[in-house]
Amino acid sequence: MRDLPLIQDPNLLTGFEHAEDAGVYKLSADLALVQTVDFFTPTVDDPFVFGQIAAVNALNDIYAMGARPLTAMNIVCFPIKKMDIKMLREVLRGGLDKIREAGALLIGGHSVEDDEIKYGLSVTGVIHPDKVLFNRGARAGDKLILTKSLGTGIISTAIKAGEASPEQLTQVISCMTRLNKNASEMMVAEGDIHACTDITGFGFLGHACEMIEGSDVGLNISSSSIPVFEGARELLETGFVPGGLYLNKNFRINQVEKEQTCPDWIFDILFDPQTAGGLFFSLPGNKAQNLVGKMRAAGIGDAAVVGEVVKDHPGKIIVY
Repeated sequence: MRDLPLIQDPNLLTGFEHAEDAGVYKLSADLALVQTVDFFTPTVDDPFVFGQIAAVNALNDIYAMGARPLTAMNIVCFPIKKMDIKMLREVLRGGLDKIREAGALLIGGHSVEDDEIKYGLSVTGVIHPDKVLFNRGARAGDKLILTKSLGTGIISTAIKAGEASPEQLTQVISCMTRLNKNASEMMVAEGDIHACTDITGFGFLGHACEMIEGSDVGLNISSSSIPVFEGARELLETGFVPGGLYLNKNFRINQVEKEQTCPDWIFDILFDPQTAGGLFFSLPGNKAQNLVGKMRAAGIGDAAVVGEVVKDHPGKIIVY
């Protein structure tokens, strides 16, 4: 996309130039639109659950900006000649379930015939222009919070091979179908959030790199503090590794340094591509642990302080 001209408009608060989770356009002094789109192929066999996951994945981009989703439109690719139309109904029903949970309205969509089923949403949200959370802006002295466990890519790969246990399937589906609504609302209510993103296809370290790319700060990440799904290590070491993990690692490895205290297996999990992952954000250090406690008490049990923002190595991440 580097050859595409950047759009210049005083009301465009952010577009695609900084890999933000959504675009933001200012309508007035106290109102801005937040827009995103996301769709993909099935990650699980159950069509209703797939619809839920795809909807959550799209809606979470709005929450990562600190905004409130308002409307959604379905995006559907479906092999009508090969697959029972009832399957599509269940996918759409799953998506609608999460749209309603988010308090948004489904107002339409578009479908095309395709050889492989794909589903997702285009979502529009609203926010005050002065309260938008960007994926850049972390300050030295900030602590970093992650709100969901890592390992969905690894476990999803095992699910496709029929090698994931029922317990692993249950825990990863529970995570991928959970909206970041509560986490976002609690984060916004706390205030003083300096940077925020959600962890999806580029993996934890990929999105963390976006947070400090070209900035005057770096990150220290505590590998022992990272929440990881039970059994993810064993599946990884058995060989259930999504191709995206290697792509993410190769792309960002020059920006990341691994200390000997960080185990190899968890370093790899930090590059695992996530679906409908958690929020990752920075805030003043003296507020972090208290907010994590509130989140856990509210049912966001995986929330954890996983690192800090430092001046020592700008633009780089050290994992220890």
